[in-house]
Amino acid sequence: MTTFNHQDGQHIEIDHASLYFEQQGNKEGPVLVFLHGGFGDIETFNSITPRLGRNYRLIGIDSRGQGRSTLGPSRLTYKRIQQDVEAVVRHLGLEHFSIIGHSDGGIAALRIAAANTLPIDKLVTIGAHWALKADDPTRGMYTEVTAESWREMFPHSYDSYQVMNPAPDFERLAVALRALWLDSGADGYPNEAVRNITADLLVVRGDEDMLVSRTNAIELADRVLNARLLNIPFANHSPQEDRPEWLTPVLEAFLAD
Repeated sequence: MTTFNHQDGQHIEIDHASLYFEQQGNKEGPVLVFLHGGFGDIETFNSITPRLGRNYRLIGIDSRGQGRSTLGPSRLTYKRIQQDVEAVVRHLGLEHFSIIGHSDGGIAALRIAAANTLPIDKLVTIGAHWALKADDPTRGMYTEVTAESWREMFPHSYDSYQVMNPAPDFERLAVALRALWLDSGADGYPNEAVRNITADLLVVRGDEDMLVSRTNAIELADRVLNARLLNIPFANHSPQEDRPEWLTPVLEAFLAD
């Protein structure tokens, strides 16, 4: 298989939550870890995994409270997501790996790479903030997100969550994610710590992304040595779903370089 299906995976208990992860693709290939965005799950990468799965061992991790992972009692922070991923990596005994992280997953991936405690080869962020300043208009959009508004705007996302999650509580999840996005503390966005990243970085942004500005993406690329920037036209916050035919060849070139 070269796509995630939420049938072939396993669970690991981490800090009173059950975290789901799944392995697909070429089991003998280099490891690619996939971290999804808020209100999502690992199947949101399935438009790009078929080609990548030919040569790479694909490992997808559902963030706590999403997909088939439970939320647990802990406060949801980017540091908590970082620690969950680090625990899965250590559980699997991965000696080297690369990460593709979308939105929240990309932010957590930046924290992981900035910590320099795990052997990361390459890092790809898609639609991910490195910082969210107090005057960023996106903060206003995040403030208005509720369980009801998300259900109305993205009914498929809500329906998928209700079917898939082993302990669904959409109201609680929405509150947790809104707090995650608005967190200005040390457990939140990596901010200037991204300057510590030594892994090669590809910053990907859809040109019509209403959340992550061009300026934010450029600022991230300018702060990391060996960073490259890809701004994809006619794509929004999720170019891996909007324009996989354009994104995938660039990912292959970057990962193989």
